[in-house]
Order: sequence, then C-alpha cells, then structure tokens
Amino acid sequence: MSKIITVPFGWILGQLYNLTDNYGIAMILFALVVQTFMLPMRAKSKKSTMKMSRIQPLIQDIQARYTDPVKQNEMLQKLYKDEGVSMGGSCLWSLIPILIIFPLFQIIREPMTYILGATAEEVSTIIDVVRTNAPEIFTASRNGDYYAQVLAASAIPTYAAQIKEALPGIDPAILQGINFDFIGINLGLIPSWQFWTWKAWEWGTVGAALIPVISTLSQLLQTFVMQKLNNSVITDKNGIQDEETAKKSQANQSMNMMLWIMPFMTLMIGYSVSAGLSLYWFIGGLYSMISDAIMTKKYRVLYDAEDAERLKRHLEEERIEAEKERIRAERRAANPDGITANTSKKKLQKQQRDEEAAARAAAAREYAAKKGITLEEAEKQTAMSGIPDRPYCKGRNYDPNRYNSTEE
Repeated sequence: MSKIITVPFGWILGQLYNLTDNYGIAMILFALVVQTFMLPMRAKSKKSTMKMSRIQPLIQDIQARYTDPVKQNEMLQKLYKDEGVSMGGSCLWSLIPILIIFPLFQIIREPMTYILGATAEEVSTIIDVVRTNAPEIFTASRNGDYYAQVLAASAIPTYAAQIKEALPGIDPAILQGINFDFIGINLGLIPSWQFWTWKAWEWGTVGAALIPVISTLSQLLQTFVMQKLNNSVITDKNGIQDEETAKKSQANQSMNMMLWIMPFMTLMIGYSVSAGLSLYWFIGGLYSMISDAIMTKKYRVLYDAEDAERLKRHLEEERIEAEKERIRAERRAANPDGITANTSKKKLQKQQRDEEAAARAAAAREYAAKKGITLEEAEKQTAMSGIPDRPYCKGRNYDPNRYNSTEE
C-alpha cells in the first residue's frame, strides 16, 4: 500500500531535484506539493473541527441538564444529527495526512532510490563500496544504518571509480550523487543537540542543529494560532461569541495538550533524523498554518451567517417575552390584590348552588317574619315530608298513627 504513495511522490521529488539541482530547494518545493495534495483532506478535517467547536455550548448544556448517561447520549446524538456533525469526521480526515507522512519519510530517507532512480542491487552495492572505503561516514553518525542511503549518496562522486568498477553498467547520472548542501548546511547530516561537541561552532553543524529547533518553534506557533482561530468560531446558543465556553470546550482542552506534546515530539524526532526531514516538516508546518487561517476565514463567513440568523431568532424571542411581561405588568397594576374571577366550571356551579341556598334561606326568614314564628319553627313547618323529625321520609301525607285506632 505504501508504494501507492512512495512511487508517485518519489518521482516528484526526483524531478524537482533534477529541475533545481539543489536538494534544499527541491525539499521545500516537495513539501509544498505534498501539503497542496493533502489540502482537500485538511479542509474537510478543519470544517468538521469547526463544527464541533461551534456546538460546544450546546453539548455542555445537554451534559448539565441530563445526568442519565443513556438519555445524555441520546440527546447528544440528536444534536449531532440536527447540526450535521460527524463524530468521527474530524479524526478520520486528520488521520489520513498522518498515514501519508510515514511513506513520505521513507522517500526522503532513501534518496538513491527515489531521486537517483537506482535499483535495489545498485543501492546495496554503492553502500557497500562507500562503507568499505569510508566506514567513518556511518560510524560517526547516529542511526547510520537506517540513513545509509542519505549518508552514502553524498559520497558517491568521491568513490565513483570504485562504484563503476563494481557496477560496470551503472547510469552515469547516479555517479554524480546528491549534493545535500543548502546555504552551507548539510541536509543529509543528523543534527546533534550536544553543542559542546560541535567542531569550532561551524555553521554547517550549527545550522543543521538549529533546523529542528526552528521546526519546533513553528509547530508551537502553528498550534497556538490554530487554537485561537478555533476559539473565534465558538458561540453560545444565541449566536454570540462565548470566550468562557471556548476556554472550557473539549476541543480547546485537547488543543492545550497538543500545544506542548506535538512540538516536543517534533524536537525529539528532529534530532534523530536527517536535517532534510526537519526542513520538510518546517515548510509543511508554515504551509499548514497559513492555509488553516485562510480556511478559517472562509468557513467563518458561512458560520457568521448562521450566527446572525441565530441572533435574530434570539432577539425576536426576547421581544415576544418582553411584550408578554409588559401585558402581565399591566394586569398586575390593574389588580394589585390579585383577585380574579372564578372561571372554573365546578367553581361556577358551586357558586350558583350557594347563591340558590342563600336565596332560599332569605325567603325562609321572610316567611317566618310574616307568620310571626321563629326561623326554627318555620323550617319544621316547611319540611319536605311535612314531618319535622323526618324531613326526607316518603310522602307528604305520612301519618305515624294511621294504624293505631283511637276509637273505643
């Protein structure tokens, strides 16, 4: 699978070297070509990352309102679907450029194969000839075997006669080797951080050691700028930029961690690989930082329109709520005691029954006053059954003495 990447990109690096006849310039152009190739994937990753950053306030709101993990996850999935956010989108598109990096390092590590176009047999023979005639080239360098092609490529012109004797049919272009010199720095050299071992502080050695440092600083700057750009698109649910939410967001916390981890890794790797790889990394980092700023500005135009619409809805909701509050205030002013008419059906029915009972009581009192009797007597006389003691017995003509004959 790696040959899908190494073969075409290796050919590109070889053509750039033949065109410029300068390894440093070829490496810079190669880094620009590779980053341009990965730009669509980085754009998708950037867009997905910005979407995730923008919904952080909504995610935090759901996490605060739903303590049940199942319900919380259900609401989060609904939010992602509504906002068109893919959880794996950002990671997927970020992973692809990383997977491409390793085959690209192989291209840079094997210049005789990809720049000079030597066969595997020719490469092996050239390395053996150089190792036999100048073993110190490999023993003086850390990881000499791993970067054998890099170390041997610059020594090919010196031992061209021996190589041609071992390989009579070799292409004369291969015997020219590769000139790794770039502004006085040997890009094939593996930098050393042990500055006290540098020979009289020679620029070539010092410059090679500075390239990883510069690459690390650019990585630090790149991560810092990306963090600021991502924070600039985080808004609350009303479409207003929320700096506090941005600081507490998961994306910001991850970026804070990466702010130190990635530069540290860049520095450590920079002192274990050839300086050409660090130069490639440095140029790629600058390209990424500039393109990231451009993409953020581009996508921010779209998201600003969304924020404006969200803010418009928020202001409309505030206007409606203010109007409702004004009406409620007017009602409170008109009825400060809070007395309201009963509108419940049951309450109205009870109120009607109470009014009818009060009317009957008033009629009874009026009747008692006309007859000159007390109210209690009037109530007994007006008993429904005609019998005060049994007001609800059946029939008005009930006579308890009906069957008790009084005749002799």
